Amino acid sequence: MQTAKLLVVDDDPDVLLAARLLLKRHLGTVDIEKNPEKLPFLLNNNHYDAIVLDMNFQRDVSSGREGFAWLERILDIDPQARVVLFTAYGDVDMAVRAMKAGAVDFVLKPWQNDKFLETIRAAINRPDDDSSSSDTNKSSGRPGANRGGRSGPGGSPAAGKATSIIGTAMRPVLDTVERVAPTDANVLILGENGTGKDLIARAIHEQSNRHNKPFVSVDVGALTESLFESELFGHVKGAFTDARDDRAGRFEEAAGGTIFLDEIGNLTPSQQARLLTVLQQRQVTRVGSNKGRPVDVRLICATNADLNERVAEKTFRQDLLYRINTIELALPPLRQRPDDIKPLAEHFVRQYAKQYNRPVTGLSPALLTEMKQYGWPGNVRELQHAVERAVILSAGATLEPGDFVFRKNPSTASPVSETLQLEDLERKAIQQAMLKYQGSITDVARELGLSRQALYRRLEKFGL
Repeated sequence: MQTAKLLVVDDDPDVLLAARLLLKRHLGTVDIEKNPEKLPFLLNNNHYDAIVLDMNFQRDVSSGREGFAWLERILDIDPQARVVLFTAYGDVDMAVRAMKAGAVDFVLKPWQNDKFLETIRAAINRPDDDSSSSDTNKSSGRPGANRGGRSGPGGSPAAGKATSIIGTAMRPVLDTVERVAPTDANVLILGENGTGKDLIARAIHEQSNRHNKPFVSVDVGALTESLFESELFGHVKGAFTDARDDRAGRFEEAAGGTIFLDEIGNLTPSQQARLLTVLQQRQVTRVGSNKGRPVDVRLICATNADLNERVAEKTFRQDLLYRINTIELALPPLRQRPDDIKPLAEHFVRQYAKQYNRPVTGLSPALLTEMKQYGWPGNVRELQHAVERAVILSAGATLEPGDFVFRKNPSTASPVSETLQLEDLERKAIQQAMLKYQGSITDVARELGLSRQALYRRLEKFGL
């Protein structure tokens, strides 16, 4: 650990000082930062072997929401980052959520010095998920590339991960990715929710000439009208009530690299106009400023919507569609490629058996038969979550049909309870909306008048 470099982010100066005094005796470098808004700059200009991140900052005292938001931003910038979260308000549920969100560990404050040190040591020495990759994957000039970071074209860990997770029947798509990636052509990825659009976007970036620069992912469908410009294009101090400092937007964070705009089909007309202006002028203007800032980014977009149909309905701008779809990639749903189910499921078994230290090694023939007969409306994402749950709960080394809970057809599913009529109606409304919009969380939430978070809670509540 004497040569390792650590970043500690907390808004309490006393915590930062105490952590630095403890850790600098055991590590090569310990950087501390009070303002999480500086994380993008720090991560784009430094390589850290681990990051210790507070879960609660001044705007959000105890829920952990800010910590989870910054964890997501960190993993957007560096998917291989090893993040340890700590908080004074932690509990088991929050720890589980943190691990599932991508953290490698969780520490409660006030910490015990020996335990804190051991946690940091384990995070730094943690093997990569893609540890089986050959040494040719370590050729990048980027610091820390031997940790599965950004590698050169053809040898990228992300490309290998996409191949293994998306499956062999996707070879034609991956062949196109290899041809398109070295260019700067804008790419539009089409496909149902859960088909792996984000993995394909990341694979394009990792095989491109921009692989040593940031990959910034934004779910634009989740941005409200008021946050859209600030989040994407940045703001200056005093532009609005909470604008305490100048802040770069996602386009500036992606400078020299790739910006991935997911759920692009859900933009409002005014958002489409503002995005089109940026793409045409290749510059952004921060909220509250009148000075344009040039941006050099490669654009990748994704949607589960039929944009040509929306153009015909005049709900999506044709000129914007022309800008974003120089190359179109269509990802088939999992039900159309049953031969991929076995390798995908086996990949997830290995991943979660290792993550949760479970003795599960495979799937029974009976389970594989049922899995191939099932329609997988949630595609690869549903398969992944189903395998994760089964690995955690299974009592044996081989997963059996009884370890899985397959969704029932909404038309034949029985009510939660005959006596809970309101819950029954709510469940059916969600099922119908999910069918109508093919599982698009953004569209379903809008149809039902719910926030995305509220919809997720109800999906979990009803087991949908």
